[in-house]
Amino acid sequence: MIAKHKSLYNKIPAQINSSDVVQLVQEGSVTSKYMAVLKAVADNADEIISGWLNINVKTFRNYKTKDTSIKQDLQEHTIMLISLMKHGQEVFGTAEDFSNWLSQKNFYLDWKKPNSFLNTISGIRFIDDQLTSIEYGDNA
Repeated sequence: MIAKHKSLYNKIPAQINSSDVVQLVQEGSVTSKYMAVLKAVADNADEIISGWLNINVKTFRNYKTKDTSIKQDLQEHTIMLISLMKHGQEVFGTAEDFSNWLSQKNFYLDWKKPNSFLNTISGIRFIDDQLTSIEYGDNA
């Protein structure tokens, strides 16, 4: 991780609750700089990450290179994804292993890929719940 992103990355807990997300968004400190943090921790192509965020690739690339304000729903989505990436790396040990798990069809998800759920907040929470299950030995 790039040193300039480390402090932003450290602000986001690996398991985040709704009140923490609301607080971060209300503070107004979540800017497009967090897009660069997400890119650094997600270990995925811009096309995939922009799909998760429901924005086009060009917009995502602009956001991650500039420090601009972003809409609150996009702030929330970005925070939730960063938190999920942290949790996934803790569970799987590396960003690469977690990324591989995200991109593989999963029996417990009706043979869908976990990353297909990441374009909604509910989907992120669902996948985070799956990570917690794995942590406690329920499934993989």
